Amino acid sequence: MPELATPAVRDAREVLACFYQAILDKSADDLADLYTIDTVHEFPFDSPGFPPRYEGREAVRAGYRAAWGSSPVRIDEIRRIAVHETTDPGVVVAEHVAVGTLPARQTTFTVPGLLVLHVHGGLIVRTRDYMDGPGVIGARG
Repeated sequence: MPELATPAVRDAREVLACFYQAILDKSADDLADLYTIDTVHEFPFDSPGFPPRYEGREAVRAGYRAAWGSSPVRIDEIRRIAVHETTDPGVVVAEHVAVGTLPARQTTFTVPGLLVLHVHGGLIVRTRDYMDGPGVIGARG
């Protein structure tokens, strides 16, 4: 019987690309599947609709499913401003701007953000997610 090939382990930049795609797809499952079981995802700035942190992959899944499920906002693009590598190859700092639409008002919005991703074995072990809280409020109308 042939041995099944295991997928290559993703590096931090590849995980970041998958993270952004999950946001564009509004897929809580795809996003949560990027995390370790015991991950921590923190929101150091007050982010309306989000708690200060999620502890564990399933908390990430449930939290994003609830937030995205109740939000009429559609993210159309994530403009990648910069990705900064650190002395630890498993840590990247990413600057971005989410560009989206609020269909009910037919308006667009931009929300700048910064992510600090800690990746080990191809999965996120810790995230610090700095979103522009007033921008999030404005986006939601």
